[in-house]
Amino acid sequence: MWKIITAVIILGSAFELQANESDDEVLPNILVILADDLGYGDVGCYNPASRVPTPHLDHLAEQGMRFLDAHSPCTVCTPTRYGLLTGQMPFRIPRGGRVFTGAGGPSLIAADRLTLPQMLKDAGYSTACFGKWHVGLTFFDAQGEPIHKGGLEEVRRIDYSRDIVGGPLDCGFEQFFGTACCPTTDWLYAWIDGRKVPVPPQQILDKTDLPKHPYSLDNRPGMVADDFDLEEVDLKILSKSQQFLIDHAEKQPDKPFFLFHSTQAVHLPSFPAKAFQGKTQAGPHGDFIFELDFIVGELMETLDRLGMADNTIVIFTSDNGPEVDAIVNMRKDHEHDGARPWRGIKRDNWEGGHRVPFLVRWPGKIAAGSVSDQMISLTDIMATAASIIGTALPTTAAEDSFDLLPILQQKSTEPVRPFLLMQGFRNQRSLVIRKDNWKLMAHQGSGGNNYEKSAKLKPFQLPNHAASAPAQLYDLTNDPGETTNLFFTHREKANELQGLLDNTMKTGRSRPQ
Repeated sequence: MWKIITAVIILGSAFELQANESDDEVLPNILVILADDLGYGDVGCYNPASRVPTPHLDHLAEQGMRFLDAHSPCTVCTPTRYGLLTGQMPFRIPRGGRVFTGAGGPSLIAADRLTLPQMLKDAGYSTACFGKWHVGLTFFDAQGEPIHKGGLEEVRRIDYSRDIVGGPLDCGFEQFFGTACCPTTDWLYAWIDGRKVPVPPQQILDKTDLPKHPYSLDNRPGMVADDFDLEEVDLKILSKSQQFLIDHAEKQPDKPFFLFHSTQAVHLPSFPAKAFQGKTQAGPHGDFIFELDFIVGELMETLDRLGMADNTIVIFTSDNGPEVDAIVNMRKDHEHDGARPWRGIKRDNWEGGHRVPFLVRWPGKIAAGSVSDQMISLTDIMATAASIIGTALPTTAAEDSFDLLPILQQKSTEPVRPFLLMQGFRNQRSLVIRKDNWKLMAHQGSGGNNYEKSAKLKPFQLPNHAASAPAQLYDLTNDPGETTNLFFTHREKANELQGLLDNTMKTGRSRPQ
């Protein structure tokens, strides 16, 4: 059986949850698998009409808890990764809505910011990150000057003999192997190992032998290293994560680990590995989703084989909704809707842009086949991990992170969050606040894509009966498709939500001190 997974966190080996109660307590391992641009409707357990088999993801849902109302902090990748790793909404920091390319940086994570990996490292965990970083870092040129811009000329300036600063090793991870930005879309097609690029790129990417199809148009003509195979990227990342697990079981079996597995799949271009090409009836992008599912299954099998599965929590999620070309072409060619049943896609603040799959498995702690309709965010991973290991979060960290442990263990049905925040990629100019069933998009339009100017998206544009309204108010209970803007008819509710949004911007937090 094959299965697909987007993002997973594994927290294992925890039989006692109050970390300070007993000297004999065994802390759980933690594995996070974060998929890229995987939509709510791309996964079978969320969308029965999906045209892509996702048996491993479906099985993961059967083994643990499936969240129906989970959201990425942002509708694009870099800010969402910041939110997951810090528990803080990215709009609260300078440049918190940008997406890096090439040698772009510096890191969005401030030097004094407590991160999820640093918190776990301080608690005695071995920490590792494999795959796409994309939170910013700093390369240097031959004169020792930092390079902080994307583009081909900036990549040409990199002095690969110098250490990289601000990457995973400076943010709490002890091991890293992966890429600076999007692995197969970027100006820099090269692997980073720790603080160095062991095989620097020497030539411009030759696209001659790469697949040609509607999902293959996103890779830039950047510099490529000899050991960088664009079609085998995710299998390379998988091998690194599997080796980490094997080494850990052999050398440090009594020490907990935190593994962040950050995939390329299923970000465009859709370049599934050769072993997966043509394996579905849903074209290259369907094959890519299928490969992602296989990768999750392989990680789960590795845990089983090493005797780690029962002591590990797994959380699976995605960084945002599906990409434009993936949605347009998959709907047209294969009757597959990666955003189903929601309006909007990647970059949009409608639900399809940020409502994502979120699966959690923890044998013996989380009831198999359970479902939660609690409203949660990827920022909540940090506070949840802190609760599981018995660590108190300082007031200066994880300001937008809430503890999901009572939900996971089904000890409470009370809402964990008073409200939820999301953002488009325009930072503070595209904010969203949600309380209960009411959602306020504090801007006009989608907050990302321009449906008026895009020939691809114009067919999906809905009538706007409140075009003069400065914001959008939706009742998701009665209008889950976000078709009717109630800003003028429910002005009191709009003002209430705007007040909450103004207050959280003023105080700099949503988690109570």
